[in-house]
Amino acid sequence: MPKVGMKDARRQQLIDATMDSIAELGMQNTTIVSISKRAGMSSGIISHYFGGKQGLIEAALRHLLDLLGTELRERMARTGSSPAQRLDCIIEANFSDFQRSALAAKTWLSFWARSMHEPGLQRLQQINKARLYSNLRYSFAEVLPASQATTAAHQAAAMIDGFWLRSALSQDPAASFEASEHFCKDFVHKVLAGAST
Repeated sequence: MPKVGMKDARRQQLIDATMDSIAELGMQNTTIVSISKRAGMSSGIISHYFGGKQGLIEAALRHLLDLLGTELRERMARTGSSPAQRLDCIIEANFSDFQRSALAAKTWLSFWARSMHEPGLQRLQQINKARLYSNLRYSFAEVLPASQATTAAHQAAAMIDGFWLRSALSQDPAASFEASEHFCKDFVHKVLAGAST
């Protein structure tokens, strides 16, 4: 009889193996065999739990999204609830140690490239995009008129994504991520300061 929680542990092991394979081989060269070897499981178990490679890849992206959401909620729970503090938390979550890691960077970059061609991944990317925008706009809307809050949220989201991408592709990612987080925070604080003058 299987142990309680074994199914969840196996699913997570396969998701971790998928991200490892994508980071090392790229999404195109990641196969059921490369994943199952890293997970130490038979390839048939992927079909059993995920219905195939595509289902597993989508599960891995959902896992990355869940980690990002958890990071944001944990940061917000440890800080105040002012718009500036919430905006800082959003930026910090997107530039957290895990999001800066080579594993996360390579996996995100592969997902973004494939999302242009695969509807399932595109849908998950749109959810991620909408979540970032919604979180930003909610905080900006507490101090800015609606139209300005919308504009500021779009600008901040573009800065976060753009600076993250440039940093991930940088010759010195660690320094670039650090500077990028600062630039994004500087932008939102200037927007908020402008609203109070």
